[in-house]
Order: sequence, then structure tokens, then C-alpha cells
Amino acid sequence: MPIHNADVAEVFNEIADLLEIQGGNPFRVRAYRNAARSVGEHAQNVRTMVAQGADLKAIPAIGDDLALKIREIVATGSCSLLASLRAQVPSAVTALLHVPGLGPKRVRRLYEQLHVQSLEELAQAAAQGRIHTLPGFGALTEAHILANVQMRLDKSRRFLFAQASERAQPLLAWLAASPDVERVEAAGSLRRLRDTVGDIDILATSRNPAAVTRQFAGYEDVTEVLAQGPTRASVVLRGGLQIDLRVVEPESFGAALTYFTGSKAHNVALRRLGQERGLKINEYGVFRAQTRIAGETEESVYASVGLPWIPPELREDRGEIEAARDAALPALIAHVDLRGDLHAHTVASDGHASLRDMALAARERGLSYLAITDHSKRLAMAHGLDAARLAAQIDEIDQLNAQLMGITLLKGIEVDILEDGRLDLPDAVLARLDLVVGAIHSHFDLPRERQTERILRAMDHPCFTLLAHPGGRLIDSRDTCDLDMLRVTRKARERGCFLELDAQPERLDLTDTACRMAKDHGVLVSIDSDAHSAAELDNLRYGVNQARRGWLEKADVLNTRSLARLRPLLARTMRSSALEIPESR
Repeated sequence: MPIHNADVAEVFNEIADLLEIQGGNPFRVRAYRNAARSVGEHAQNVRTMVAQGADLKAIPAIGDDLALKIREIVATGSCSLLASLRAQVPSAVTALLHVPGLGPKRVRRLYEQLHVQSLEELAQAAAQGRIHTLPGFGALTEAHILANVQMRLDKSRRFLFAQASERAQPLLAWLAASPDVERVEAAGSLRRLRDTVGDIDILATSRNPAAVTRQFAGYEDVTEVLAQGPTRASVVLRGGLQIDLRVVEPESFGAALTYFTGSKAHNVALRRLGQERGLKINEYGVFRAQTRIAGETEESVYASVGLPWIPPELREDRGEIEAARDAALPALIAHVDLRGDLHAHTVASDGHASLRDMALAARERGLSYLAITDHSKRLAMAHGLDAARLAAQIDEIDQLNAQLMGITLLKGIEVDILEDGRLDLPDAVLARLDLVVGAIHSHFDLPRERQTERILRAMDHPCFTLLAHPGGRLIDSRDTCDLDMLRVTRKARERGCFLELDAQPERLDLTDTACRMAKDHGVLVSIDSDAHSAAELDNLRYGVNQARRGWLEKADVLNTRSLARLRPLLARTMRSSALEIPESR
């Protein structure tokens, strides 16, 4: 089975998990975490590097020992260290680390004292009241664990968009290169750019359909062939992602692409329009009686009911049919529209690159400005900055900006919003910044009214520019806070501050519907990478996907503006009266 960078990263991450559960040396754990991140982000395939005899130590964070392990993983699919650790602690135990509220020490205690080895056993132990009797746990913690585990168990298997795309795109490229394939395209939720993806539908046309399904079933990443016929096949890839292929007639390709892209609600609305015109619309085409009148292209399908083509991202039956009929579809934002990024971290807190390296990486990606927003002191686990360290960083950024060409670093902070809505740093140092990014990193379970008032009070602070990842969600791990997003959006409009769309694949927060709400209220959204390394600046593309699903246009996005146009907008959020506010605020 061929090995990809993601597979090596997965092995290293599991080694780090198991070492943590065993109470291993934290520096050794961190080395494997850094190696996993570095390999996962590396542009060149490590399998190719090994085959060519390239120096694996050219990959950041990789030394002699880790280079040997990479070669072992490429050759065998795993490594002896992982096998040894699995013999000591079942690998299923590592799934417990992904339950909010469970760190390595607690997981080790659950495993050693209650013999919990899976999410199902954890849920059973919590339901039976056995967890709160352990040291370091309590009844409230036990209740939270049970709720979080049940949430994870109840959800059908879905994959982050970034994970699904990473697996699907090489397969699509491989099929497209086949002489038997004329056209090939992904459909379903992947094409609609949803934040999570279940099964993936692929459509193709060919003069030799059976040859295409055979080729598809023989793809190198396939672990199981569920079905294979002359025009259809279904497989499971390594990692559990199911992909279904349909080879259709060329004259039906557009109709099939429309049908299998969905959503179901959009298709129902489209068929209803067809019925009003005496037409039947299905995956084979658009028919009047027995005569096919359209279907070769999607444009022909939409034109048959008097509509322009509708971008897949909008096909959720949320007003796109009406907007198309009224010639009011949005001109959706594109990645090339972004001029900068207003949320990024460095080694000063929990990032993995220096100020200079982040600046150069942003410039290489065509950005003209990058805001450095390391964490504030409250987030101790991220080595957050106190007032003195932030002041020193401000001076360092000023010095670096005097040397850099083609990129400007903006001075910022991702400041914690405390439980009562206060900000985590003194007003005097915040007032020296270009922007202040406020974020919640604790007390996610506050009741709706308290959580909302907490955010509103923070936004009232005279040094408040941007509300970061407003819902606090981690997809499939932590639900969005119980927050009155309408009140928050209206407050942002009143206050003149902005909302962030955090582009980290596991966040994508704002949701698409919240983006639409911001647009409707005239509140600008900032699409930010929340990068913790140079490579994570590429997260911006996932944020753009989400923004497109939220109907955002170039003008709706704060960081599509040039630096000259951006600075006055930021300055208006940083009110000069900040220094007059009592420290007790």
C-alpha cells in the first residue's frame, strides 16, 4: 500500500498520543508532534523523496532518528516503535484524547483504574457513575464527558472537507489522466464545499465504461471494493472514506452532475420549476414527454427552467432559486481577492515559525499584509504573552517592518475574553496595537444569556477589532457555543467591529449561515488562516470555501482591501479613549 505524507503524520501523532498517555518525556512527545505537523505540511511526497534518495532531514523538525522512522513507515506502513507502544496501551485508547476535557493524565487514569479502552466503554462508565469517584474528576466533569461522548457516537461518520479533498483530488487527477476517461468531476457535498463530507460521488463519461470502473477499483488507496459493474463501482479508501463512481452518457453528464451534486432540497425546488413548465428533470436529462431537451451541461438544465447556472456552493434551497430568477446571484469571493490575513501565530506563543519566516511565507503567497496575533497570557498552555512580552514584540515588529519589502506585519494579539467579558491584557498595551482579536478559550458551556452578554461586553471594549472563531466550535469535537448570534451580529454593526471566519479546517467558524447573517446586516467578515506555521497560511482556501457558501462577495470581506484602505477601518475600532478606562473594567 503506497504511503502518503498524511500517513506518516498519522503514525507520528499516534506515537505522541501513546507516549503522552504513558507519561513519557514531554520533549520527546513534542518532537513527534512537530514531526507530524512538518511532514503533513511538506510539499514534496516523502515516498518520492525516499525513492530518490533525498535527504529527509531537509524537512523541518526531522533528524536522523525520525528520518529512519520515515523510511521504515514508507517501506512497511508502520514502525516498530508504534507496534511496541500499542502492545503496552491499546491504540483505541488514543480516541479518548479527542474527547473535550480529557488530557493524557485523565485518559491514563481511566485506562488504568477503570480499564476504559474505547468511546463506548467511556460512555458506559460515565452513565454508571463510575468516573466521578476517581481523583481529579467530579460529577460535573462526568456529566460533560458523557454528553461529549454521546455526541461523537451519535454522529454518522463524516470527514472534514480538507481530509476528504486530500484523498479525493489525487484520485480525480489519476482518473482524468486515463485515456478511457473523457470527463470526470466530483459531485455531492464535496463539490458544494460543505465543511464535512460523508461519501463522495464521482461522475465520469467514457467510450469504455467497464474499463473505467475496473481502473477505479484498482486505485492504489483502495482497501475494499464494495461493488463493481460495467457503469458503477463503489470502494472504500484507506482511512474509511467511501467513494462511488458512476459512468454516464455524455448527453446526460450535466443532468447527472446537477442531480448528484444536490442538495436534495435544491433538487426538489428545481424539479418543481420543471413540473410547472411541463418538464421532467432527473439524472438522465430534462424531458418533455419522451424527448430529452437538455442535460448535456448543467447550464442547459438550469436554462430549461429559465434560470442561469447556480454555483454549487449555493445549492441549499436558501433563496438561490429566487436570486437566480431575479438576476441577483452574488458574485462570490475568490481566493485571489484576499490581500492579507489578520490572524496568525509565531513561536512567541504556540506557533512554529518566527516573525520573519511568517512574513516571508505570507509574501510568497501573494499577501501584502499579515497580522501577528499571538495568544495572551491567560492561555498558559500556549505560552501566551503578558504585557511586557507583547510590548517587546511590538518593538520587534516595528524593526522588522523597516527591513521587509513587499509585506507589512500588523501588530495584534489574540486576547482571551474572560468569563465576565473583560479582556486579558491592560488597556495601555492594547492601545499600542493595530488591531485586537478577541476570542473565548474557556467556559464554552455558559448558558445562552451569559455567553452572549460576555461577548457583547467584550465587544464594547474600546480596543476591540475582531471577534475570532465566534462560535468556539471544533467540528465533530465541540459544538458551537449556545450564543445568540443575531445579537452578536447586530452588536458588531453598532460597534463598528468585525467578525472572523476562522479558516482552520476543524473550525470553519463562522458557519455559512452566520456569514449570510453578517452580510445581511452589513458587518464585514475577515477570512483568516489562524496559522500556527508557514504552511497553515494555506488554510485561507478553506475559509474562502465557507465564505462562498455564505454568499459573501469581495466587498463583504474585510481583508480583500488594500492595506491603505484597511488601516482606517482598523483604527476606528481602536478608540483613543482606551487609556482613560479604569483597569477594573
